Amino acid sequence: MNFKQQLFQMFEVSDDQAELIISKFVPEVLSKNESFLEEGKSCNRLSFIESGVFRVYKLTESKEVTQWMGGEGYFITDLASFFFDASANWSIEALTPAKIWTLNKSDYLEIQDQIPNWNVLEKRFIAKCFMVLEQRVFDFIALSAEERYLKYFENNKFLFNQVPLQYIASVLGMSPETLSRIRNKLSS
Repeated sequence: MNFKQQLFQMFEVSDDQAELIISKFVPEVLSKNESFLEEGKSCNRLSFIESGVFRVYKLTESKEVTQWMGGEGYFITDLASFFFDASANWSIEALTPAKIWTLNKSDYLEIQDQIPNWNVLEKRFIAKCFMVLEQRVFDFIALSAEERYLKYFENNKFLFNQVPLQYIASVLGMSPETLSRIRNKLSS
């Protein structure tokens, strides 16, 4: 899905509004393992992933936890840091070479002044992000480890040949050994 199509889907904007928004984004290229954001720093950018795979993660005292991974057609940022000028809760890195389109916070604020119904569009975007989060929480509560794996695989097949399985296990809330057992069981 290209950038303009994603804007239409996420923000439900007119052609003119989409062109204005797109004009504020600048292209960036990141190499494999390059950091987009480090935990504790300020996140002043919202980016659209044109190509490549990213992961959002956090180091705890006992382990590294991958919260999310995504690729083409997704947006990346630390929402709390971007919207509330707080320190980032998450680190974000490119797992593959990547091309993104980035909107910095000052341009984002300019868009607010230039599009009269921006608050409505922004609310829809944030509500869609919240809906995805709600579904993930429900899946963790209601689905077995095997069911979570199958659902994640169905929706994210592109990740399985591009990222270490330990990251996928972490996103699914299981150990790499559990993920391995599930994969072996399903392949036999």
